[in-house]
Amino acid sequence: MGKKINPLGFRLGANQSHRSVWFAQPKSYSRGLQEDEKIRDCINNYVQKNMKISSGFEGKGISHIEIQKKIDLIQVIIYMGSPNSLMEGQTRGIDELQTNVQKEFLSVNRRLNIAIIRVAKPYAQPTILAEHIALQLKNRVSFRKAMKSAIELTEQADTKGIQIQIAGRIDGKEIARVEWIREGRVPLQTIRAKIDHCSYTVRTIYGVLGIKIWIFVDEQ
Repeated sequence: MGKKINPLGFRLGANQSHRSVWFAQPKSYSRGLQEDEKIRDCINNYVQKNMKISSGFEGKGISHIEIQKKIDLIQVIIYMGSPNSLMEGQTRGIDELQTNVQKEFLSVNRRLNIAIIRVAKPYAQPTILAEHIALQLKNRVSFRKAMKSAIELTEQADTKGIQIQIAGRIDGKEIARVEWIREGRVPLQTIRAKIDHCSYTVRTIYGVLGIKIWIFVDEQ
């Protein structure tokens, strides 16, 4: 088996669960799926814009977003890594975000409720770690140094293994290539092994780079 299967989808029902929980008829399923994608994009853009203003921004943003839909209510749970203006009791940011999403994507008959949960170990989350690497690549840090720095942060989070892959015109070379590094065990073919995975795109002055991260969290 190659690396073509998403580790999260491969383990659904075993140790992974869906991040969108709702039911729809076949005719309206695609519309609901596009609505989820737009809600996630709107929240990501809003949070990144506000966190860049903050002086303490170090790439610790959103880990993942869960969406639960009912007949007249959409519950959105945002898992974040670091305290910021949305999490320090200043509800104005949450209210503003909720108003924007409600106005742009949802009908009048459906209410929206947004909740934020802080992640205990942010650097054990692949998406937050990918943002950390992307920030260093944008600042022209060597890709090897960026990957080793990410591995050191992951080791502090007590993970069992990590694999990082960067693809594209690395360091501005004319020929695109793939570089990867692994530390510890990353058993991708073992279903009982809980693997967190993310695929992240970063735009640099040399072009677009793709970052993929696999983190071995635990084994059941």
